[in-house]
Amino acid sequence: MLTKPTYFIKVWDEAYPDIYGVGECGLFQGLSCDDVPDYEERLSRALIDPEGTDLNAYPSIRMGLTTALRDLTGGGHRIPWDSYWTRTGEGIPINGLIWMGTKEQMAERIREKIADRFRCIKLKIGGIDFNQELDLLRYLRRLFPSDRLEIRLDANGAFSPDNALSRLESLSQFDIHSIEQPIRQKQWKQMAKICKDSPIPVALDEELIGVNDPELRRQMIEFIHPRYVILKPTLCGGFEGADHWIELAEASGIGWWATSALESNIGLNAIAQWVAAKGRPAMVQGLGTGNLYLNNIPSPVYLQGDRIYYNTDGEWTLPDI
Repeated sequence: MLTKPTYFIKVWDEAYPDIYGVGECGLFQGLSCDDVPDYEERLSRALIDPEGTDLNAYPSIRMGLTTALRDLTGGGHRIPWDSYWTRTGEGIPINGLIWMGTKEQMAERIREKIADRFRCIKLKIGGIDFNQELDLLRYLRRLFPSDRLEIRLDANGAFSPDNALSRLESLSQFDIHSIEQPIRQKQWKQMAKICKDSPIPVALDEELIGVNDPELRRQMIEFIHPRYVILKPTLCGGFEGADHWIELAEASGIGWWATSALESNIGLNAIAQWVAAKGRPAMVQGLGTGNLYLNNIPSPVYLQGDRIYYNTDGEWTLPDI
């Protein structure tokens, strides 16, 4: 992926046009449940009549509208959620994301993250030979034991129901914090067994995408019962949907953390504020994708080391919407 199209929306009161709210509808093509051919038409309809539009099946539109309306209500200062994060300049801890590549490329990326003092890294696995991935983890653990470095894995459904548990057993020797989505979604029975028998705590990620019915969400959480759920508001129901997932997870003793889904700084800012408004997070969050863009929107949001920050003296330079 070299580019990612996104949609920005602006809302205002015609009596005060200089005060406006901005939101991002970060459609993730090929992954979002709302990746439909007439997306722009549906987005236009939602902007004309937001209260009369059923947005349950369009989480990216729902997230953009929620962000923009909250921003407007807050005075149009890009503060849709008030929190310690925007008031104090204190950082939110994030993991260092290691994208799939060759063994050598991944090793180099790991060294870069360690040099930036990350204490938690997340490796995408399943893209190269499994034995090479084990070698990479072995090398990493020789240098950094678990009390110095937390390792999270994301298989993106790369394992099969037949080989998942044996592979998880092989991975468990490296003191892995968790593994996301070991098998492809919509295999509830197989995933429930893996969650029950895995030596590594399992987190659901893609499994949440497209599960928009509240009762179906409850059934899925209770049946699969993972250790964690990964919340990408753009993909899993907007902020309202993500809040519902948290409610269900916490009622079942399941942990959670939030992850961005390649949003620009507008969407990333909203997710970070939403997280911070719930209090200082107990777990490392997955909010480190902003630096991937060469043309991101200049903003007070910035990454430094293993934290994401909001510069209280910074300014937004928004595109002409």
